[in-house]
Amino acid sequence: MPDSAPPGVGRLNILTDDGVELAGEQTGAGLPIVLLHGLTATRRYVVMGSRLLERSGRRVIAYDARGHGRSAPAPDPGAYGYDRLARDLLAVMDSLGLERALLAGASMGSQTIVRCALEHPDRVAALGLITPAYDPDAHATGPDGELAAWDALARGLREGGVEGFMAAYDFTSVPDAWRATVEKVVRQRLSAHDHPEAVADALQTVPRSRPFECIEELAGIDAPTVVIASRDEADPGHPLAVGERYARTIPGARLLVEEPGKSPLAWQGGQVSRALLDLAAHLPQERRQM
Repeated sequence: MPDSAPPGVGRLNILTDDGVELAGEQTGAGLPIVLLHGLTATRRYVVMGSRLLERSGRRVIAYDARGHGRSAPAPDPGAYGYDRLARDLLAVMDSLGLERALLAGASMGSQTIVRCALEHPDRVAALGLITPAYDPDAHATGPDGELAAWDALARGLREGGVEGFMAAYDFTSVPDAWRATVEKVVRQRLSAHDHPEAVADALQTVPRSRPFECIEELAGIDAPTVVIASRDEADPGHPLAVGERYARTIPGARLLVEEPGKSPLAWQGGQVSRALLDLAAHLPQERRQM
């Protein structure tokens, strides 16, 4: 489609094929960039409020994942897996007439766009993978692994709301220098949802879902890619080793990470936006046809 935004730029309400209304927004004009957030976050937590993408001549589409933010819950408490999330992404693109877009996602969002890139490579102009955390070789499968921690968070949210979630969250793994910031952001994120019970459903479903089966599948991705990772000191939930592995396996992928001791690059919306703009600027001409 033409490299410009259509009339009606502003708020989005998109209906999926299973009846979930996704809330979002689009701003700017130019090459489209679709932003996908992480588990328990909202669309505000990808480029952290930065408007650099729009000001630099890009059309930015961001939406709340099903059950998150202002989006409606799934009709089934188990309908939050990566197969469903990837289909939601395609529903958003289809509703806006986007044959192809630059896709950028954080954590759960990054795994969603990988799933889309593997299944629908023709819909992907480029990939911005921000703090991917899924490692298929270390994927927890039993109650004694990481799944128990996710279930505890879901239970805390159901029984005690935001404060119940906070009580169940293990902040001891976060260094003292970053703990107050992390606690503040987590509380803000959890307070931004219209349907916290749906977020609890997602907390139990997403970690049990596999966006792909083995790391070698990433070698089949044929799209310019940047991986934005964080060092483990400040963001242990998104291991640097996982980001490094993605970058090694995806052909031609570029890895970006903050300097030691600095605030995580993924927390710096302006820096994330600059990385995405650089990725867009180097797209081959044939990938600019949206």
